[in-house]
Amino acid sequence: MINIAFTGKGGVGKTTIAGVISRLLARDGYNVLAVDADPDMNLGSALGIDTSNIIPLTENRELIAERTGTAPGKSIGGGVFKLNPKVDDIAEKYGVRGPDGVDLIVMGTVEKGGTGCMCPSDSFLRALLRHLIIQKEDAVVLDMEAGIEHLGRGTAKSVDFLITVVEPGMKSLKTAERIKDLARDIDLKEIKAILNKVRGPNDSDLICRKLEERGIPLIGNVPYEEDFVKSDLVGESPLDYAKDSEGIMALEEIKNKIIRESEGK
Repeated sequence: MINIAFTGKGGVGKTTIAGVISRLLARDGYNVLAVDADPDMNLGSALGIDTSNIIPLTENRELIAERTGTAPGKSIGGGVFKLNPKVDDIAEKYGVRGPDGVDLIVMGTVEKGGTGCMCPSDSFLRALLRHLIIQKEDAVVLDMEAGIEHLGRGTAKSVDFLITVVEPGMKSLKTAERIKDLARDIDLKEIKAILNKVRGPNDSDLICRKLEERGIPLIGNVPYEEDFVKSDLVGESPLDYAKDSEGIMALEEIKNKIIRESEGK
């Protein structure tokens, strides 16, 4: 069983990597569930799935109301709702099958105003993530936002790795450091990094040294690929558009490392 979550600053290529790794795992025989938990909701494109007709779970008001007992948008102060709603059938009912047999769930985002309060939609997403990570067999790949808000302490213990995607630049490094601090707060100790968009040794050497100083092990480098950019423009997965590229070969090696380290846990 493999449970991995990808996170990182916006624009670093996190979603592209999560999509390619999902399909590479599926090609190795894993039953893969890819979960789009990023508010931008672009994982489907990276997988090669048309998401134009997919309704994110948090926008399915009837579903949220049915499972939590109250309508989305209400806080705890606005009414009583179930903190542990039924979610064990969600993947089967709402998952969309994509290339290589990867199933996709689009979670959507939660609008909380500025209060930070718990609401029915948030309760539903947390329960769903907890169930998928703890109960789902084979492989779950989470595409997270630049944070880990939906990962509770109990859920995080079942995540094999939190992989922060970093690009050459200090802003990306600072985001990785913040993510490490957030992960430590919920006892998630397995933090690793992928360095993406590498143009040469000058890019990689400095960032690798900075990651090491911050105690974030590097699991692999991915070179800058113009074809990855083009694949996004035409709405194709990089695995289809640039299947023989150095970037895909690098991600194949990273996928193999993920499998080896997961099996050794």
